[in-house]
Amino acid sequence: MVNGDQGPIAERVRRVVERVPDVRLVTLRDYAILGWTDVVADHRDEIGSAMLQFLARMNRTAGAKSVPPAAGEGEIAGISYRIRGAGPPLVLLPLWLSPSQWEPLVPRLSEQYCTITLGGIELGAVAILESRGRAVGYVPMVRTLIDTMQLQPGETVLEVGCGTGVLGRWLAHHTGGANRIMGVDINRYLLQEALALVRKEGLEGAIEFAEGSAEALPFPDHSFDVTMSVTVIEEVDANQMLAEMVRVTKPGGRVGVVARAMDMPFLMNFRLRAELRAKVEAPGAIGNVAERGCADASLYQRVHQAGLTRVKMLPQLTTFSRADTTVLQYLQDALFPKLSREEAQEWQGARAQAEAEGTFFMTWPHHCAVGTKP
Repeated sequence: MVNGDQGPIAERVRRVVERVPDVRLVTLRDYAILGWTDVVADHRDEIGSAMLQFLARMNRTAGAKSVPPAAGEGEIAGISYRIRGAGPPLVLLPLWLSPSQWEPLVPRLSEQYCTITLGGIELGAVAILESRGRAVGYVPMVRTLIDTMQLQPGETVLEVGCGTGVLGRWLAHHTGGANRIMGVDINRYLLQEALALVRKEGLEGAIEFAEGSAEALPFPDHSFDVTMSVTVIEEVDANQMLAEMVRVTKPGGRVGVVARAMDMPFLMNFRLRAELRAKVEAPGAIGNVAERGCADASLYQRVHQAGLTRVKMLPQLTTFSRADTTVLQYLQDALFPKLSREEAQEWQGARAQAEAEGTFFMTWPHHCAVGTKP
């Protein structure tokens, strides 16, 4: 396991490692790992050496057999694969939102192993983003954002931080292809998945994608009628992102932003002791925010300061139920490092009972703001 020694996740990882036997922890000095950190690109040599040492020790113990040289790629049941190299098989699962994923290390690993790199909509962050974007309790928030921006047929739309394009695809279906939609994201890995999903749904003519940073959008001034972003402003320089969104929006156009609300409590509709409920429903219990990011009600002031007028402020609750298994697993995985073993067991038991009774749901609070460019 690889961990940094800084940032909000470092201590949680250390706590998890203490509970798992026979884990080798590699700590990267003066480094913080967040969900979107390009960790392998930043520490290729250190991580590569640690992996090869660990794998060599495992091979001596397990006696792994080599496979013939292989190369190829494809997809099975929504899971994409790419095979390179020869030697004992080595399966590489997705690295959450890391832009480069394993690519900086694959050439070195493939010299000794048959590397099988997996991806697709059924694994990792892609599965989470797709599941969340399609959730019955999440779509109403997006629809409220679109309705408040008063999107008209023929207007151009930019989604900043589009990820897998799940919201852009929903919008293309929702409007019947009446709008040209552009998605921009800094993450090459997610854009590759987004393109594949657009092709699968036959939306090639309705949605385009570009690689670029939310803090320096690769478009001229006054390019779009509507510019929107959903749960991205937490991860960037929030004020710079807003300035860029305003810059590329046409005069009279609308800008809409949604941020996770780490200053508002969660709601978990199952029976818990008061002490445990206070812990798991506390503001900020789940999620992270970058140093200059925005994940609180300051969003509304920032939108005004960015020069937008006729600002509408719309706090929202998104609801997830038993059917949203992928999202719920993510929420549980994010929450459990903060709990003791006994608390985690109590939480799981209470959730299972509520699911059996048909009363289970969880809410995730968000801040939403829409303004008009003068």
